[in-house]
Amino acid sequence: MPDTLSITDNRTGKTYEVPIEDGTIKALDLRKIKTDEEDFGLMAYDPGFMNTAACKSRITFIDGDKGILRYRGYPIEQLAEQSDFLEVAYLLYFGELPTRSQLDDFKRTVLSHTIIHEQTKKFIDGFRHDSHPMGAFLSTVAALSTFYREVKNIFDAQNRVIQFERMVAKMPTIAAFCHRHSIGMPFAYPDNDLSYAGNFLNMMFKGTETKFKPNPVLERAMDVLFILHADHEQNCSTTTMRGIGSSHCDPFTALAGAAAALYGPLHGGANEAVLKMLVEIGSKDRVPEFIRRVKAGEGQRLMGFGHRVYKNYDPRAKIIKKVAFEVFEVTGRNPLLDIALELERIALEDDYFVGRKLYPNVDFYSGLIYQAMGFPTEMFPVLFAIPRTPGWLSQWEEQILDPEQRIVRPRQVYLGYDEREYVPMAIREESTQAV
Repeated sequence: MPDTLSITDNRTGKTYEVPIEDGTIKALDLRKIKTDEEDFGLMAYDPGFMNTAACKSRITFIDGDKGILRYRGYPIEQLAEQSDFLEVAYLLYFGELPTRSQLDDFKRTVLSHTIIHEQTKKFIDGFRHDSHPMGAFLSTVAALSTFYREVKNIFDAQNRVIQFERMVAKMPTIAAFCHRHSIGMPFAYPDNDLSYAGNFLNMMFKGTETKFKPNPVLERAMDVLFILHADHEQNCSTTTMRGIGSSHCDPFTALAGAAAALYGPLHGGANEAVLKMLVEIGSKDRVPEFIRRVKAGEGQRLMGFGHRVYKNYDPRAKIIKKVAFEVFEVTGRNPLLDIALELERIALEDDYFVGRKLYPNVDFYSGLIYQAMGFPTEMFPVLFAIPRTPGWLSQWEEQILDPEQRIVRPRQVYLGYDEREYVPMAIREESTQAV
């Protein structure tokens, strides 16, 4: 017997059988539920898509109650421990872990695309010296679609692979150039003798030395952070990437839109909010009072705790906490770390937070690491966008190749005026004067 849902409309007394597939019902099936033939039909009202599946995906799996995150079936803990970012990027896009020769070819191709067009540099130079690097970054990414005209041919499979490799390669270069422009430093060109993460550190921090040599601990930390941020199911920016992609625009433009969504403080700016909170607390001995004010609702929020999806400890947070201590062995201990550790300790022992399933998320420690490595807070959302690129592009490709997908066009519940007669200007003027 097929899985179905029986719905009785108490307005009419009619009962409807709605098929259940993969734990979902199709929203269009609700349209059959009407009071009469003139009725449009029932709709689901779901602000923020709290319980609406807009797609079927094979890329990332999350079980928020159990604290599980997997890319293409592989646990994030195993990938962070044993893989590197470009291998994970290959996995996300192509669906399988590469062989040695496949990975070598992929890395070689990506590194050959790290240089950006000289005209792109002029575009970046056009921004004010104090422009936010994220605004410059997403604008430059959008501009790339004008440099590569073939990017519009989105249904050519080989062309999509070329654009994927090109975009993964150029994101760190654009990001670093936008940063150096914002601080008045000359651009540092890619060095393809370095790894993907090492090359990014080179373009960010190279000074007058002939050859930049990244610290291997910081280089590995950067790689792990990139892996942890590579994809995260249907979040705000990924949904934006899919939504824009549903119009069949090019992936550069869609990715710029996704980056714009990430620019918002509720998405890509969460780790900066954690740092601001720790600075505001000021010292370890002030943590109990801060916790008291949070619980009392006195205008304080516990940033970096809780997640829309995770109702358990964010698996990325456990990995990133370990990375933080490794980084601080090199950079010196961030003075905010003691505050963070005390805050975490108290919160995890307090029934108020445990009962509400408020556990540390990936943003709780990432800002501390980035700050210790020398990244300004303005770069935090850009550091999010670079590794999310392969995830966004994998989601974009899956969306445009899905025969069930259509251009995104949600319904609304209209609560405005019914039909009104147009009022001529003269009468409106008289009414205003009378009032």
